[in-house]
Amino acid sequence: MQDVLTARDHRHLRHCVDLATEALDAGDEPFGSLLVDESGTVLFTDRNRIADGDRTRHPEFAIARWAADHLTPAARATATVYTSGEHCPMCSAAHAWVGLGRIVYAASTEQLTGWLREWGIPPGPVAPLPINAVAPAIPTAGPDPTLTTEIRALHARLHGIGQPG
Repeated sequence: MQDVLTARDHRHLRHCVDLATEALDAGDEPFGSLLVDESGTVLFTDRNRIADGDRTRHPEFAIARWAADHLTPAARATATVYTSGEHCPMCSAAHAWVGLGRIVYAASTEQLTGWLREWGIPPGPVAPLPINAVAPAIPTAGPDPTLTTEIRALHARLHGIGQPG
């Protein structure tokens, strides 16, 4: 259920990449996300926070928890989640279980897994499934080709690719 990126989508994805950079600068993996209501108001922002050892502290999962606690089912259904990287299976499931609407991502799971494979980084413990393989009814849009190079560079920096020593 892929749709087209809008100018508003690009603006919000730019914010997500800034959050991803903030996460990486803080010692976390470079992921950032935000929740936007149907009028375009940003309701909640977060970034990856796994450096403490809790590998479930993904921003998309935090958004699902926040939305379940603070929004009506109708408001959740019309909200959009923007994220620097396509949801992992855990976050896709959380998104679907709380009834959030559209997901827009800057880089896809396919892109990220391709980069990691190219760099010789072993796969993680969870299958890298696209959102719609986990939650088939959720409308999605992405990746954003204007942000691909920047997202790739953040992940390269995380893994020390192309950096001295």
